Amino acid sequence: MVVSARPPQDVVKVSLPRNTSAEDRAALPLSTLAFFCVMTAYYIIRPVRDQLSGAVGSTSLPLFYGATFLVMLLLTPVFGALVARVSRRRLLSWSYGFFMLCLLAFVPAFLAQDRIGARALGVVFFVWVSVFNLFVVSLFWSVMADLFTSLGARRMFPLIALGGMAGAICGPLLTALLVQWLGVAPLLVVSAAVLGVALGLLLRLAGAQERRGHGTEVIGGSLWAGIKALWSQPFLRYMAILMVLSDGIGTLAYALVADYAHHNFVDNAARTAFYARMDLAVNLLGAVLQLSLTRWVMIRLGAGWGLVLPSLVNLALLLTVAWLGAIDLHLLGYAIPLVALMMVVTRGFAYGMTKPAQDALYTRVPRETRYKGKNFVETAVWRFGDLLVTSGVSVLGQLGVGVAAMALISSGASALATWVARQAGQAPDLLPEAREQAEPSRDRS
Repeated sequence: MVVSARPPQDVVKVSLPRNTSAEDRAALPLSTLAFFCVMTAYYIIRPVRDQLSGAVGSTSLPLFYGATFLVMLLLTPVFGALVARVSRRRLLSWSYGFFMLCLLAFVPAFLAQDRIGARALGVVFFVWVSVFNLFVVSLFWSVMADLFTSLGARRMFPLIALGGMAGAICGPLLTALLVQWLGVAPLLVVSAAVLGVALGLLLRLAGAQERRGHGTEVIGGSLWAGIKALWSQPFLRYMAILMVLSDGIGTLAYALVADYAHHNFVDNAARTAFYARMDLAVNLLGAVLQLSLTRWVMIRLGAGWGLVLPSLVNLALLLTVAWLGAIDLHLLGYAIPLVALMMVVTRGFAYGMTKPAQDALYTRVPRETRYKGKNFVETAVWRFGDLLVTSGVSVLGQLGVGVAAMALISSGASALATWVARQAGQAPDLLPEAREQAEPSRDRS
């Protein structure tokens, strides 16, 4: 684990470090604004998706996640083929353009939601939004890993992620404000427009790097390279295991909150507003972390510790839920279910610390792994974990196992995740930091 030698007073400032390269500094403003737009577009439609799962409860989540997992498996070789054969600019244009067109195509379906039914529409839209989230966000960070050096990533990625947190706060606010005025369907048009702005900014970034002679090469290789790398590269293997273990805790909270929403809200707008407020709380916590603890950890302790600390927080939360059970906490005059608080904290740390730490580590792997391997872990492996956890919750619920017992079982997985996170940050196949700083090229292989 690499420890930065920078003095503490330079760490707590949000200003750019003086030893950051000129190219990293130039890419930061547009990268931050682009991620703001990406996350705004996603969080406008995320409450729309979640109100569908809230309409049917957690019993349908295994169906939702199972369908998503199958779609991910089918799309993985398609994405691998695109990465192998087309330039980065075309990959961005085709991927983001496809999702923008799909958003517009869903508008008539939501206008007829009552006739189609929440379950039928929920399966299709839940799968599509999950694919949207994983591919659009994963591709964004793959491009960022191309643009920045490892040292630049440790210093800049928390700031870029902070822009995403601002978008993740803006999106739910827009949804909560506009859904009562416009209804659900027009929100999809707003999301498509914001995603178009993100695409324009990313193409400008890619063009600027290509003019400097970087990033023009087609990556090439096998379309199955991402899957093969999972078995041959220790770092990627650790990241896959960590994805299943860590995300399972958030998925457990999501399933329990879905049951809460199903029993306490009776109409689409009320559920959408509830999930929007949840997302707002998650992303406010993430923003606070980005402004305080995350950047300090990344610079002073290394990106690996950005994986370890959230696992420890998850372990403490699960043991608390196992001890107290599903009680309502009275905070600031509001009754808040403990499972909802668990969801806010676990996801806040996932977005506010784990994600930038993961993406900083991906700057220290070959370029093909950066796109294909990373994409497979963050799409198919992620949704396999979701399917596994939601199916387990459903089975345990039918057997009469309560929330406290589920949390106690999950705490064992969280303890294992802490150990795996430590190993991932020290994986033997990661390029050493010293070599990273010495290499001027952005297109390391």
